[in-house]
Amino acid sequence: MKRPFILGDIRRGGLFAIAAAALFGASTPAAKVVVGDVPPLMLAGLLYLGSGVGLTLFRLASGRVRLPFSRRDTPWLVVAVLFGGVVGPALLMLGLTTVTGSAASLLLTLEGVFTALIAWIVFREPFNGRVGLGMVAIVAGAVLLALHGGSGRAALGGALAVVGACLCWAIDNNCTSRIAEADAAALAAVKGLVAGVVNVSLALVAGAALPSLGNAALSALIGLLGYGISLVLFVLALREVGAARSGAYFSTAPFLGALLSILLLRDSWGAATVGAGALMALGVWLHLTEQSPENTVKSSAT
Repeated sequence: MKRPFILGDIRRGGLFAIAAAALFGASTPAAKVVVGDVPPLMLAGLLYLGSGVGLTLFRLASGRVRLPFSRRDTPWLVVAVLFGGVVGPALLMLGLTTVTGSAASLLLTLEGVFTALIAWIVFREPFNGRVGLGMVAIVAGAVLLALHGGSGRAALGGALAVVGACLCWAIDNNCTSRIAEADAAALAAVKGLVAGVVNVSLALVAGAALPSLGNAALSALIGLLGYGISLVLFVLALREVGAARSGAYFSTAPFLGALLSILLLRDSWGAATVGAGALMALGVWLHLTEQSPENTVKSSAT
């Protein structure tokens, strides 16, 4: 039986989730820089290999060798690795080949929506009408961005690929929450190693060549920060506030990514981008300012 949330949990978990969001948000425009030189599937593999290898070395250096997973954790871990480590990153890298970094970043707001929906519908986490209204605003912004954020079928297909990545990571988030009490670094390391090896192998079988040493090292560093350490922080957030709330806080990531894309990559932006960003920002604000009745009662008693 899960312990009830208290105000301290929400604050601490929120900080973990926002820190995870900052690292992940920056990784999208960073990956956009590399994706022109590295095939999408190869890049997805290198990102996760960087995460897995880096975190494995960290665990070995700190004397932690044993993997702290039980047999009942295995199904959740397998699904999390499959959707969150293999399919999701490949879809995002594919989407980045045809949509701008800012548009892709904003579309990633849907990950929080999908995470909350799965948490509410499948795992019966508490539903809150304020967060539901925020989800409507986020989805409206995503639809506006997908319809007007680019030109041609390629851009629409890229947007749909990013949406598919969001759904994959939402499945991953909810499965990870089932084993969130396990060592966060071990969980991220296993996901990174398995997903990285699988995606790099698939890319090689499909005929992709290994990138230059510089691009490989840059991809690995982006993966370690944006996927590895970010995931560790997100798992810590899951322990404190659950999948639905963690997903809501994590929804701040796309706005950082979009801002960096516009400032550093000189992405073009117009009325559709501004309108979609405003709708999504409203939705995220509704999420972040949500406080359920059970939290209010608990915090007033402490």
